[in-house]
Amino acid sequence: MVITVSGARRLFRLSAVALLSCCLGSAVAQAGTRQVPDLLDLPARVDARAQHGLQLAVARAGDRLVAVGVRGNVVLSDDAGRSWRQARSVPVSVALTSVHFVSASEGWAAGHGGIVLHSADGGETWSRQLDGRQAAALVLDEARARLAAGEERAARAVRDAERMVEEGPDKPLLGVYFVDTQRGYVVGAYGLAFTTADGGKSWQSITGLIPNPRGKHLYQVQVEGDDVLIAGEQGALFRSTDGGTQFAALQTPYAGTFFGAVMVDHERLLAFGLRGNAWLSEDAGLSWNQVPIDQDITLTTGARLPDGSVVLADESGRLLRSTDGARSFRALPLPAATGLTGFVPAADGALVVAGARGLARVEQNRILAEAKQ
Repeated sequence: MVITVSGARRLFRLSAVALLSCCLGSAVAQAGTRQVPDLLDLPARVDARAQHGLQLAVARAGDRLVAVGVRGNVVLSDDAGRSWRQARSVPVSVALTSVHFVSASEGWAAGHGGIVLHSADGGETWSRQLDGRQAAALVLDEARARLAAGEERAARAVRDAERMVEEGPDKPLLGVYFVDTQRGYVVGAYGLAFTTADGGKSWQSITGLIPNPRGKHLYQVQVEGDDVLIAGEQGALFRSTDGGTQFAALQTPYAGTFFGAVMVDHERLLAFGLRGNAWLSEDAGLSWNQVPIDQDITLTTGARLPDGSVVLADESGRLLRSTDGARSFRALPLPAATGLTGFVPAADGALVVAGARGLARVEQNRILAEAKQ
């Protein structure tokens, strides 16, 4: 099934991955009914079943697990995903699409309405650092600075940014990644991209640094040292090798959406997305080979695990594992979940997965045993 949603600037079509249908479809619907500003100001409600609803991402905060989802729900586990409880305080009720922690205490989440939240206590309480109103103003400031410097196409960027300010906070942020407690990045719909060098106290738009004149949606940002890799729609991959000062577009042979990418090592990049498409470059993006995946099912999320293996998940709930540097993958014959949107290794080695039906554990011995068969 494919969902068609109408944005203020253009139509675009998305696979019915839980993450995308929730993030973009709901964002547009909310914008049309003027609900986004209210939800940005409405704290998340107590929900005894929060852990069983749609969870869009999960991360490690030391030994704790932190998962985020719809309606501003944030849930925490201190026993490696066996039980969960709701965070004490979240200041918004918009869907949270991405979460990343750099320590047991310091973490960030991003989501609808251009929101970025920060926690300094392991996810127990959250404070607002950025919203769509401020984000639009930052994009406009950047575009005007480019125009004043005589940059080509800056006039159009100013017009687009002015329209964004008028439309209000209806553009979701879809990916967040922090290098340490100070330096971080967020990316989102219509090519939005921001960075901070002071832990989110202030943000700068880097939308204009990315060679993305059509404003392709950006779904994920990953960082390894000074390498910054951003994955997006229509085969878009952008890479910086100088800590985000400059970005270059990587030429890929696939014109469909990449929902994510994994930096397997400095030279080896894996990009994955619609209809089971996975592409591997072993020369830092100069050339690509398609990785065989046994079914044409959209790949929604992926990561390199501590043991060096690479795991992908698809929208049917399957997990696929590679132990040869992402050259090939084998589907683990485990009970499939539904619409996986994220996963993370727990402190005890189990894999905790997030999806349409909440959160679940996949025991480490089952992964290793099944992979050897």
